[in-house]
Amino acid sequence: MTVKVLIVDDSSFFRKRLSEIIDADPRLQVVGTASNGQEAIDQVQSLRPDVVTMDLEMPVMDGISAVRKIKTLRQTPILMLSTWTTEGARSTLDALEAGATDFLPKRFEDLSADRSEAQTKLCQRIYQLASGFHASLEKPLQPAATPAAPRSRDNKQIEIPGLVAIGTSTGGPVALQKVLTQLPASFPSPIVMVQHMPASFTPSFAERLDNQCRIHVKQAEHGETLNPGTAYLAPGGQQMLIKGRPGRLYLHVEAGDPAQTYKPCVDLTFNSIARVCASDTLAIILTGMGSDGRDGCKAIKQLGGTIWAQDQASSTIYGMPMAVAKAGIADKILDVSDIGQQLAELH
Repeated sequence: MTVKVLIVDDSSFFRKRLSEIIDADPRLQVVGTASNGQEAIDQVQSLRPDVVTMDLEMPVMDGISAVRKIKTLRQTPILMLSTWTTEGARSTLDALEAGATDFLPKRFEDLSADRSEAQTKLCQRIYQLASGFHASLEKPLQPAATPAAPRSRDNKQIEIPGLVAIGTSTGGPVALQKVLTQLPASFPSPIVMVQHMPASFTPSFAERLDNQCRIHVKQAEHGETLNPGTAYLAPGGQQMLIKGRPGRLYLHVEAGDPAQTYKPCVDLTFNSIARVCASDTLAIILTGMGSDGRDGCKAIKQLGGTIWAQDQASSTIYGMPMAVAKAGIADKILDVSDIGQQLAELH
């Protein structure tokens, strides 16, 4: 399919540059541009694009207000292009909460030092957003597609786990918020979270979650011991490993291999968990593109751990949880709201 793209930015220079990059990809086609949020709303209604790229700060109507309005009119994936600063991170997280689907840096140099590679990554993300988002809106997979993963609450009742591990990507910030805000302050297990996110975003995201939740949420730090009722967010741009032994787990944060696709990477964290406390772990895969987390879940499952996956209907992008479901290793497939509720019931 040819993906129709609407570009929204108040800079005519940026609109032109972005149009040239997108139109150079045979899979993509720029069908229109807008210089402010109100124009974007009008263009979405008339042009019906498959993806909208959205600036944050614009005259007449800003990007966040435009996102809120667009989401009431049409289910269209919106890719925020933002500055990767602390303030830019906060605004981008506001946009995701308002309904934006994903984000990338407005400075393409932040994607890659190689200009050609940066442009390829941008176009690939736009294409994946369109295909992944629309696939998630299609008829959910039949239960027969995942015979080993019934949706019943009665499937494999678990005791309070020694560790809860959550992996997610696109759509994850909102999904994590929905899950963690349901947990009581006295939640009995430590939680480790891997969200694909750049280094400049994770401190703001951890702070936001901490303000919204009754449990304590923080960015993970090298060497700290895992405590019940605390959720540790893997820092962007690094890898987070779990070390120690059941009851005395601690965090090992490292730079990791520069060639690794994801930093942080769900599989790396989950594989480290499998080595030290697999049978005492509840691993959960939430919305996201690709299949990061599937192999780590397999390792945990093979050693006696429990696996939950978000269902298709509540996923922004049904990629990562689908990979787990199709592998037949999920003990439960749940709506994102039910994940938080059932975690809270472990209390």
